[in-house]
Amino acid sequence: MDPVAIPDSHRDLLERPINATLVTVMPSGQPQATVVWCGLDGPYVMLSTMQGFQKERNMRARPKVALVVVDPDNSGRWIEVRGTVEFVDSGALADLDALTVLYTDVPHYFGDVVPAEMAETEVPVTCRITPTRVRAEDF
Repeated sequence: MDPVAIPDSHRDLLERPINATLVTVMPSGQPQATVVWCGLDGPYVMLSTMQGFQKERNMRARPKVALVVVDPDNSGRWIEVRGTVEFVDSGALADLDALTVLYTDVPHYFGDVVPAEMAETEVPVTCRITPTRVRAEDF
């Protein structure tokens, strides 16, 4: 399936360092909302998590998600992206570091954002969301 296009009018909300809310579905069927860093890779929304984290387990079992980003300068301007998650096996640490630079202006997640020792126990995973529905508002 081809991704639904992110409108040019709201692309900046996914390209700027704005915290997004990712909604996944728990095994019980209840929603779980988590604040995440995200970015765009062409038509896809990219984010990073760690193997074994609840949101990663949720997305592997139930890959349909929603992501909401609200413009911090205008709360009436926001975008919701619903889609299906795929996991990208290669380059996850580089993807995480790219998001780290975008959101924090430091080069490395491990060692700059969290203690370097955490790299021994946490394994990054890149998640690629293929948009299937996009709602962009500007009230």
